[in-house]
Amino acid sequence: MVRLLPPVTKNLIIINFIIWLAMMILPRSFGVDFMKFGALHYVEAPDFNPAQIFTYMFMHSTSSFAHILFNMFTLFMFGVVLERVLGAKRFLFYYISCGIGAALIQEGVWALTLPDMIVSELARMNHTTADAIRQWVASDPVILKQNYDVFTTIGASGAIYGVLLAFGMLFPNRPMYLMFIPVPVKAKWMVTGFVALELLIGLSSASDGVAHFAHLGGMLIGFFIILYWKKKGVVHGGYY
Repeated sequence: MVRLLPPVTKNLIIINFIIWLAMMILPRSFGVDFMKFGALHYVEAPDFNPAQIFTYMFMHSTSSFAHILFNMFTLFMFGVVLERVLGAKRFLFYYISCGIGAALIQEGVWALTLPDMIVSELARMNHTTADAIRQWVASDPVILKQNYDVFTTIGASGAIYGVLLAFGMLFPNRPMYLMFIPVPVKAKWMVTGFVALELLIGLSSASDGVAHFAHLGGMLIGFFIILYWKKKGVVHGGYY
């Protein structure tokens, strides 16, 4: 089965699983801190480095097998088709671009939300008002930076959601079967549903630890890439 997979999809799956296993084994044996160096940190955090915009998408939670399983299974289901349509080099470019785009969108969301989130949390912990904490932070900006490192993102989900978006744009009428829905749903409506769900959850006050705007960022970058390729005649919509 593995030998039949196209090269980029196959190697992406293998690399992600190797890194996931390394994240489980090496910290215990050698004290390697993958999260500090490889996970995506906010750009103003002390532990941020530019390489994280790339490395984070190859890391997954070691506390839940479902995280890497969902991402790699989705890559297997849709990446195979897309790689054969786009070609190996173009598919790899697309996948990495969506992952990087997701990281940049997440950085933008953090820039808009993290300072207020940290101020509110510090006010709650210190039993004081947000205004008092803002005055404290204004006199010592290092306080915010020290708390930025608490917020990190890992996972291929941004790139994976970009893959789903591309499938929906190139195969809009392909019937898809989703869990708990007994009738087939066209790919274009499935993708639309994912966008709406991620947007609603992202805009809500729910704190589920999932970077929903990174997912949307991957889809947004993917949308513009596919749109550009369509205009250039590289690909065409409606393969099915």
